[in-house]
Amino acid sequence: MRAPAYFLRTLVALCALWSCVATAAPDYAREKRWADEITPTLVVGDAVYLAQPSGHKFLGLYTEAKKARAAVIVVHGLGIHPDWALIGTLRSELPDHGYTTLSIQMPVLAADAKGEDYPALFGDAAERLAAAVAWLKTKGYTKIALASHSMGARMSNHFLAANPASGIAAWIAVGISSGEFADAGTFRFPVLDIYGERDFPQVLQKADARAAVLAKNKGSAQIEVQGADHYFGGRETELATRVRQFLDQKFK
Repeated sequence: MRAPAYFLRTLVALCALWSCVATAAPDYAREKRWADEITPTLVVGDAVYLAQPSGHKFLGLYTEAKKARAAVIVVHGLGIHPDWALIGTLRSELPDHGYTTLSIQMPVLAADAKGEDYPALFGDAAERLAAAVAWLKTKGYTKIALASHSMGARMSNHFLAANPASGIAAWIAVGISSGEFADAGTFRFPVLDIYGERDFPQVLQKADARAAVLAKNKGSAQIEVQGADHYFGGRETELATRVRQFLDQKFK
C-alpha cells in the first residue's frame, strides 16, 4: 500500500518542479509582442538584434551620439521593454549630451509573474548584458557604462558581481528593487545609487546601508530625488540630467 502513495508524492513533486522550471523560462512571445509594438513607431535611434549563445536574438535600441564620450547600456525593469517611460527618456536624451545608448530587451516572464520569480532569469540576463558589451566593442567603444532600473538593476548587479572584468566602467542603479547591493566588494568602478523620495519601502529602508557600501568605493555617490516615486513619473528628464552629470565626472 505504501508504494502507490510514494509514487504519488514523487509525481506531485516532479510536477511542482516542472511547473517551477516552466514558469522560469523567458517568455519569448511576450518579447516579440513588445518588439512588434515598439519598432514600427520608433522615432529616435535604430532597432538592432543581438544574439545570445543559445541563438535567441533580442531587441536593442541603438542611438549614436556625435563625438561620443562613452556608450551606455540602458536596462529596463520587471516585465517591460527598452523604450518604456524613464528608460525611453534615458536612451533618447543621453545621446544629446555625448553618450551613445544601447537599450536592450531583458528577459521577461508572463504578465502575472511576481518579482520573486525573476531571479531564475538572472543567468539569461547576464548573457544579454555580455552580448551588449561585446556588440558595443565591435562598434569601437572602449568606455562603457550601465544604467539600470528596478529589477533591471538587480539583474545588472548579478552580472557585474559575477563578471568583475565585464568591461563596464561605471554603473547607475536607479531604484534597485531589492534595496541592496549584492557582492559589492567585487565592484571596481564608481556607482551612482539614485532613487526617489517616494520610492518603494525596501529601497528607502536600505538606503543607509547602500550609502555605507558606496563610501568605500571611490567616485561613487548616492542621490535621493525629492518628490520622485520609484518610476520617476514626471521627473524623467531630471533623472536623465542626474545620470548625465555622474557620467560627466567619470568620462571627463
